Amino acid sequence: MVDERAENSPLVRIRSLLPGLARAEQRVAKVVLDNPGSVARRSITEVADAAGTSETTVTRFCKAIGVGGYPELRIALAADTARTEARAERDLGGEIGPDDDLQQVVSKVTFADARAVEETADQLDVPTLQEVVDVIAAAGRVDVYGVGASAFVALDLQQKLHRIGRVSFAWNDTHIMLTSAAVLRDGDVAVGISHTGATTDTVEALRTARQHGATTVALTNFPRSPITEVADLVLTTAARETTFRSGAMASRIAQLTVIDCLFIGVAQRHLSEAMGALEATRDAVGPHRLETRPDGRRKTRDIGK
Repeated sequence: MVDERAENSPLVRIRSLLPGLARAEQRVAKVVLDNPGSVARRSITEVADAAGTSETTVTRFCKAIGVGGYPELRIALAADTARTEARAERDLGGEIGPDDDLQQVVSKVTFADARAVEETADQLDVPTLQEVVDVIAAAGRVDVYGVGASAFVALDLQQKLHRIGRVSFAWNDTHIMLTSAAVLRDGDVAVGISHTGATTDTVEALRTARQHGATTVALTNFPRSPITEVADLVLTTAARETTFRSGAMASRIAQLTVIDCLFIGVAQRHLSEAMGALEATRDAVGPHRLETRPDGRRKTRDIGK
């Protein structure tokens, strides 16, 4: 699976593994990420010189990202560049500059969001996703941990599971996360959401849940990050970073994409129960929505009749 994903999307693979690479290999990665089309046409010596390192380091870099060697990397980059050019007539994926007008900002942000969803889907390990669906569908209880921007994603998963009748809780306070994890047991599931995979609170909570017998699931952008060491199953996203798009922005779209796929998979496993629960919850909140006419004007609601 690793080699296949790297061949299909080498830039996604490089970005996800970047924090765990050696410093010299990170310089090679920067050269590749800055201009992949150019690297596809350059010799290994030229790339080594541009990165201020040796040809041996470039070869080690290729192996570290799951590509057999430099010739294979060039082929993969050439194919990826061709796909990118075919996907968009103009490059909207670059950095947002301080002088960009609002229309350019809108274009670049929406392009980057769309790419995050596409690249997440391209590299998502579907067999692993199926395993996660299976364990959550059979779980007695699902606890979801996330802090910062990931807390909103955790709440979204909890709310979705709750709406189809699955017992689920979302926590973002360290003490509550740990006490929650300590009472989980075999048959329960703990999901830790962290873009970097290095958020201490989330990693610690997932570790505690695992120690008490729960099946642990990590959702992260970096497959070699600390959170993966305490997870039985790992799902990855593919969120890029640009000037104004910190992890809190870029990661959310990609994480929600995975969460939606996970939720639908679980709902399919309990289709009759899920559809009944969705209808019941929709009816429950119905009276709290304002009714409107086709012309946009509000309808008058008769209260008490």
